[in-house]
Amino acid sequence: MMVPLALLVLGGLVAAMAPRVLNRTDWPDREPVLALWVWQCVVAAVLLCCALAMLLSAAAAWEAVRGNVFAPAPHGVMEAYALTGYGAWAAPLAVTLACGAVWTGAMLTREIRGARARRRARRAELRVRSPRLPGEARGGERLVVLEGERPDAWLLRGGAAPRLVITTGALRRLKGPQLDAVLAHEQGHARARHDWLLHCSSALANGFPQVPVFAAFRDQVHHLVELAADDSASRRFGRLTTALALVELNEHRGVFGPCPTRPSHVPDRVHRLLSPAPRLTAARRLRLTAVAALVPFVPVLVTFVPGLRALGWSH
Repeated sequence: MMVPLALLVLGGLVAAMAPRVLNRTDWPDREPVLALWVWQCVVAAVLLCCALAMLLSAAAAWEAVRGNVFAPAPHGVMEAYALTGYGAWAAPLAVTLACGAVWTGAMLTREIRGARARRRARRAELRVRSPRLPGEARGGERLVVLEGERPDAWLLRGGAAPRLVITTGALRRLKGPQLDAVLAHEQGHARARHDWLLHCSSALANGFPQVPVFAAFRDQVHHLVELAADDSASRRFGRLTTALALVELNEHRGVFGPCPTRPSHVPDRVHRLLSPAPRLTAARRLRLTAVAALVPFVPVLVTFVPGLRALGWSH
C-alpha cells in the first residue's frame, strides 16, 4: 500500500476543497473564533499529510530512518507497509518534502524576525516622540499618548506588557466608552495571541504562493481576527459604541462612502456590528468544533491503517 502517495492525495484534496467549502458558507463572519479554529485544523491536516508522507518515504529510502521509526512497533507492522517496494522515488520524495519543511521554518523565522524588527523600530520611534519623564517607572504605563493630528491607535507588543499607543487626534475624536472599546479590541488581539496566527499564515502564504489554501488561510486570518476582536470589544461596551469607534478611527482614511479611495473591510465590520446576524446555536457550534478537531486525525488514521490491519490479522 502506497501510504505516502495516499497522504499526498489526501492533503491535495483537503487543500483544494476546504477553502471552497468554507467560502460558500455564511457562518464564519458570525462565528469568527470558530472559523479560525476550523481554518487552523484544515491547515494542520495539510501539513500533517506532508510530514507523515515525508517520514514514511524516508523510512522506505533509508534503513537507519526505518529502524528508528518502527523500533517500538510490534512484529509484523513494518512488513505491512511494504517499504522495500516503494521504488526509487522514495528518496527524492522524502528530500523534496524535507526541503519544504526547512523552507517553512525559514519563512516563519523570517516573518518573526521582521515583526520583531518592526516592533523595535516602533519602540524607538515611541521613545523619541514620547520620552520617559524623570522618575517615571519603566514599563509601568499601559496607555501611551502621542502628539498627532491623524487619529490612530495600535497595540505595541513586547516588554513586560503590551501597551496601547494612541494619538491626540484619536483622543479628540473618541468619546470615553469608545476609547475603552478600542482598548478592549486591542486587548482581545493580545489575549488570543492573534499575532502568532498572523505570522504563521503569512509565512505559509509567502513561502508557498502556489498553494491556494495557504493564501486563503492568510486572507481569512487577517479578516477573522479583526472580527473576533470586534466581538470581544462589543461584548464589554456594546456594538454601537464599538462601531462608532471604528468609524472615528477610519473615517479619514477614505474607506466609507459610495466611492471609497481604498479597499477596506472596515465598512463591512461596521455594518456587521450595527446589523448583527444571529449566532449559531450552541449545539451546532459544538458539532463544528468537534468535526474540525477530527480533520487532522484523518492523516494519522490513514498512516496507521496498514499497521492496524497487521495487528488485527495477527490476532
